[in-house]
Amino acid sequence: MDLQQLPSRLLENAVSEFSKLPGIGKKTALRLVLHLLHQSDEDTFAFAKAVEEMKRDVKICKRCHNISEDEYCSICSNPNRDTSVVCVVETIKEVIAIENTLQYKGLYHVLGGRISPMEGIAPRDLNINSLEERIKNEDINEVILALSTTMEGDTTNFYIYRRLSQQNVRITTLARGISVGDEIEYTDEITLGRSLLNRVPYEGK
Repeated sequence: MDLQQLPSRLLENAVSEFSKLPGIGKKTALRLVLHLLHQSDEDTFAFAKAVEEMKRDVKICKRCHNISEDEYCSICSNPNRDTSVVCVVETIKEVIAIENTLQYKGLYHVLGGRISPMEGIAPRDLNINSLEERIKNEDINEVILALSTTMEGDTTNFYIYRRLSQQNVRITTLARGISVGDEIEYTDEITLGRSLLNRVPYEGK
């Protein structure tokens, strides 16, 4: 069914908004909207409230740039985490993927992407300066570069390595149990966990 053939402008608007979500085409958007339309008012309003509260109240952690409900995220605030180790990742999705392995007990630093001249993303667009400040001001012994094994990920790894090479900190990277070209967020938990445990010194090549 084409959007022009929908029987209601309100339905059309809802489908249009849902179809803006990544991976959601107009047919899937229509199914989701019709599903919500047939839910009870209580369920539909609870869904809308959850989205509204998330957008309004979710913050970014001042320390690691992870998602948080407070000034600092639950990981940075956890006294049982190893504060001497920081795992550098591209996005919050990688934090979730690594946490699901149950193999890592350190902290994180979310860059907010990776260097990509083709997409107009330069080092200044990423949270690299704040990472450098953390190394200078916190008692950090190791930085794990856990970026995707793509050309952009390797470029970002090398740039960070050069920035931190004068600091008194050990720089490691994930063991290459993860195939070249793989995105961290799609790697299975066992492989990702083993790659963390068997991490190797970053050679800066």
